Amino acid sequence: MNMKIAKLYLLTALLSALLLAGAACQTAQRPVALLPPAQANAPAPKAVSTAPVPASTAQVPHPSPAPAKQTKSDTKPKTDPVADLIAQVEKEYQAGQDNYKAGRLEAAKQNLEHALGLLGSPEYALSDNRLEPEFDRVLEALNSPGLQPTEDDSSAQKSEPAPIDEANEVTFPVDPNIKAKAEAEIKATHSDLPLMLTDPVAGYITYFSSTRGRGVLERALVRGGRYHDMIQSVLRNEGVPQDLIYLAQAESGFHPLAVSHAGARGIWQFMASRARGYGLERSLWIDDRQDPEKSTRAAARHLKDLYNQFGDWYLAMAAYNSGPGTVQQAVRRTGYADFWQLYKRNVLPKETRNYVPIILAVTIMAKNPAQYGLDEVVAEKPVPYETVKIDYPVDLRLVAECVDASPATLQDLNPRLLRFTTPKDSSFDLHLPAGTRDLYLSAVETIPRDMRVWWRYHKVAPGDTLASLARIYRTTPRSISQVNHLESEEDLQPESKLIIPIAPGRHASTEDGATFSRRASRYTVHKGDTVQTVADNFGVPATMVRRWNHMKGDSLHGRRVVYVHLPLTPSANETRASVASKSKSTKILRTDSPISATRHTVRPGETLTSIASTHHTTVDALKRDNGDLAILRPGMILVIKDR
Repeated sequence: MNMKIAKLYLLTALLSALLLAGAACQTAQRPVALLPPAQANAPAPKAVSTAPVPASTAQVPHPSPAPAKQTKSDTKPKTDPVADLIAQVEKEYQAGQDNYKAGRLEAAKQNLEHALGLLGSPEYALSDNRLEPEFDRVLEALNSPGLQPTEDDSSAQKSEPAPIDEANEVTFPVDPNIKAKAEAEIKATHSDLPLMLTDPVAGYITYFSSTRGRGVLERALVRGGRYHDMIQSVLRNEGVPQDLIYLAQAESGFHPLAVSHAGARGIWQFMASRARGYGLERSLWIDDRQDPEKSTRAAARHLKDLYNQFGDWYLAMAAYNSGPGTVQQAVRRTGYADFWQLYKRNVLPKETRNYVPIILAVTIMAKNPAQYGLDEVVAEKPVPYETVKIDYPVDLRLVAECVDASPATLQDLNPRLLRFTTPKDSSFDLHLPAGTRDLYLSAVETIPRDMRVWWRYHKVAPGDTLASLARIYRTTPRSISQVNHLESEEDLQPESKLIIPIAPGRHASTEDGATFSRRASRYTVHKGDTVQTVADNFGVPATMVRRWNHMKGDSLHGRRVVYVHLPLTPSANETRASVASKSKSTKILRTDSPISATRHTVRPGETLTSIASTHHTTVDALKRDNGDLAILRPGMILVIKDR
C-alpha cells in the first residue's frame, strides 16, 4: 500500500475513534525517512584520511540566469501553506499543553483533537514530510495520562523509565582489577558480535558491578527469561547476530513499557517515525513498539539494514541509537569508519558515545555470570498464552473476569494496548492466559457486543445483596435481576457469577468493584511523590486520590499530607491498616486471623528475588499476595504474609 495512503487511512481511523470516544531507539534528532534506509556502500573499515572530507559539490546550486523583469504583482512573497498549517497546529498544541498543566483536561483534549484534525484535512493529509513530527507529537500528547477516552484515568498503561537513560548519566572510573579480570574473560568468551574491552567498556562493567547498577542488570536478567527464546529465534531467522539480544537488555531491561526521555518505547526503544518505517502500527489504542515479537522483528531488520549500510556492527549500533545520518556525517567529517576513532574524536552525541560501551559491558557480564556473581539470578520463564482475534472493543477488566484472572495479568499479556480497552474500529489479537480461550469465548458471548466496554461480571460473595452490588457498580437492583433472570435475593449463590449491566458513560464506583474504608489514612508526602505514585502504592485509582483531596492534576507540590481511603473488596473480612509513611516496613495484623503480614517498600535496585530472600518467602508467594504483581517499581508497597 502506498505509504501516504496508509497514513491517511490511519489518521482517518484515529479521528473516527476520537469522535466516537468523546466528541529505533534514537536520541532527539531531525525527522527521519519512514522507509528502511537504502543500502549504501559500506565505508572502509580503516581510516582513509585524518583530514575532514569536504561536503559533496552535488548539493551546491548552479548559477541561475538573471531573472526576467518582474511586475509588481510578481514580487509579492509566496506563502507556504504547510508552514501556515504547522503554525496553527503548534498554537493548538501549546494551548493543549497549557490546559493540561492547569488541570483542564477536557479543554486540553479538545485542543489536541483539533490539532489532529488540522493535520488530517483533505488538502494536506500528511502529504508533506514536515507534518510527520507534528503528527507524532500531537498523538503522543493525546496518549498522555489523563486524556484517555474513558472517565477512569487509572485505565492508562503505566510506562517505565528506560534503564539506558540512567546508565547514560553516570561516569565510573576504571577499576584496574575489574578490567584485568574482564580482559582475561573476553579471550574465552564466544560471541557472534565483536567484543572489545576499552576503558569506557571497563567503566560500565564497574557501574553494573556497583550497588547502583547491579539492580538494573539483575532485573533485566530476571525479566529477560520471558523473551529470551523468542528474541533469539527472531534474530536467527532474520540473519543477524543473536547476541544483539544484549542491545535490548541494555536499552529497556526487556520491559515492553519502557520509555526513554526522548520518547522511544518498548523493548527495542523505537522512536515513532522509525517504527512506522518498519511496519509498527501506532494509534490512540495500540502501540506496536510495545509488542515484544513485532518490535523484535522490526529491530532485527533495521539493524540488518544499518549493517549493510555501514559494514560494521559497532557503527550499526551507534546508528540505531542516533540515526544513520548522524553517524554518516561523523564518518565524513573525520574520514574514519571506525566507532572507537569517532569516540576518540568526540564527534558523536554523548548518548551514542556511551551506547556501544554500555551494550558491550552488559554482553561481557551476561555471558560470564559466575565471574560477576550473577549465576544465582533466576530468569523468569516465558509466559504461555493463547490468542483470539476479536473485531469488537472489550474492556480488559471484563476479559479478566471472564477467565478468572487479574486485570494486571491481561495488561501484561497485551502490552501493545495503551489502555484497558481494545481498539474500537479494527480487529485485535487478544492474548489470554493459556488454556482460557474457550472459557473467554463462552463467557463473553452472553454480553452484548456493544456493551463489552461497559458491562462486568461479578463473583458473588457471602453477604452480597442486589442493593449492595447496585451501589458498587452504579446500576439498579432491577437491572441486575432482569439481565440475570433472578426472581429473588435467594437466587444469589456464593461463588456464582453475575452479569452486571452498567450504562455507557458510567463506571463502577471503584477499581475492579472494590469499596473503600470509611476512615482515611494519613500519608506524609515525600520528595518525588505524585498523585499517580501514591495511588500506585496504595492500589487505588488516581481519580479517587484527587477526589478525596479536592485536587486537579498530578502534582503534590506544596502538600505535606495526602488522605487515602484504603480499598476493601465487598467480601473482605480483613481490615487494612494504614501504611507507615517513614519506616521501611510496618508490621500489621489481620483482625480475623493469627496470620501476620509485613508491608515492604521497594527500594531502587531491588528485585522480587532479592525481596523474597530478605523476607524468607518465595517469588510466587509475593506475586500471589500482591494481586499477580507484574511490574516492580521503587516506592511500591508490597504485602508479605508470614505463614
